[in-house]
Amino acid sequence: MTEKGGDMEGAIGIPALAIRMMDKREESGLETQDQSSVAPLQTMSDLRHHPRFKINVDITINSRTRGLLKGHIVDISETGIAAMVPIETPLGENVELNFTLPGGAVTIHAMVRQKRAFRYGFEFVHSDSMHELIRRTCRDLAIDQSLILAFP
Repeated sequence: MTEKGGDMEGAIGIPALAIRMMDKREESGLETQDQSSVAPLQTMSDLRHHPRFKINVDITINSRTRGLLKGHIVDISETGIAAMVPIETPLGENVELNFTLPGGAVTIHAMVRQKRAFRYGFEFVHSDSMHELIRRTCRDLAIDQSLILAFP
């Protein structure tokens, strides 16, 4: 094994985390025979750095290719939203989003990143002026939604 950037990495390029995960599987006595030595693939939610919070807010999307679209946001994070939009929007398009959060109106540019049926994922294009309002809303939603889970 060689050390790269402070992490141990195998000669074939398996990250140290995957190696530790395999070692833990072997230590716990789980059968490793006939199992791949590669760590399981991470899901998109595993790769997210910012948690998503449920929210139901109307949204207007200004698309160069589709014009003005209406929909509603179903979740939000500091880096993007998921919204239900009944008209197809091309993946990779840069759009302008307009919606209102409890702390005020938001106008922000975003990239269309994902599509599953009518549910779209939008990644915010960095905007310092709107980011603080979005971050504050996510913080408040985290508190509200954790209280709901704690006291059903």
